[in-house]
Amino acid sequence: MPMEHDEIYLIDLWRVLRREWRWFVAVLVVVLGLAIFFAQAAHSRWEAVAWIRPGQLGPAPAGEDPRVEPFQRVIERMQTVEFQEGVLHDLGISPRSREGHLYRGSFDLSPSPYAGLLKLTLRGYSPQQARRFVQATFDHLQRLHEGLMAEPLGLAQARLRQAQAQLRDATAERDRLRDAVAPAHSTAAPNRQDLLLASMVLSSSNQEVRGLQQVVGELEARLTASYSYETQMAWPVYVPDHAVYPNRLLIWGAGLVLGLGLGLVAAVARNAYRRRAAGVWGAAPSTPALRAYAQGERSSCERSPAPR
Repeated sequence: MPMEHDEIYLIDLWRVLRREWRWFVAVLVVVLGLAIFFAQAAHSRWEAVAWIRPGQLGPAPAGEDPRVEPFQRVIERMQTVEFQEGVLHDLGISPRSREGHLYRGSFDLSPSPYAGLLKLTLRGYSPQQARRFVQATFDHLQRLHEGLMAEPLGLAQARLRQAQAQLRDATAERDRLRDAVAPAHSTAAPNRQDLLLASMVLSSSNQEVRGLQQVVGELEARLTASYSYETQMAWPVYVPDHAVYPNRLLIWGAGLVLGLGLGLVAAVARNAYRRRAAGVWGAAPSTPALRAYAQGERSSCERSPAPR
């Protein structure tokens, strides 16, 4: 039955452990000691987190992305080797140094497209270094976006100035027409044809002024900080007050489990070697159930008639 086989196996295993307990304890102590030494000797690492909002330009043409560059392109740009080595150059760190490998290895971006944010996570050998890595990465991206945004922002501002100048001219022209029409209304016998023509011109001028006012108002609103802004951090850089690596409790637990497993393997291997060296390999089984089974097999062989 399955339960009997499990019981026999566990009993045999317990007997092996009782016989070879020194090997089991020795391997367990060695593995656990190595785990403790690694947990204490490993360099602590801190993690810094920043939420970056890519810049955008409000007066973008209808149907186009108002961001300085598409969201996915920002992610791809920041993950390129060229971008990351540019940040390390700004920091004065060699890409082949230990800090450079830590920067490249811990670089992580988690996009949140619906919020329009990028979660940047980096690690350093100190809280100050982790914060410096994040700040340098943000500064490098901000300078790149400033260069990309300079031309369209200049065109939008030039368009606003042109619309404002047109509005001033149209307003002055409307006031002049209004002053010219006013005396005609005050005369005793105004010329109806001239009056009708002047009223039509004044109405057209009023319509032009209202259209230009709408254009200027929309451009001014789109150029405010709510719609047009440079690449910025949504919140300050966050660095926890404890190191994220190494997790000493996890390492100790893993060392204990690994030590128990390897210690058991070492005890079984030592027992097998001892049995082979003593010349008892393949002897009668040690448990009563297996011995009874072996004796039954021998008895059946003895009772069977010899062939004629």
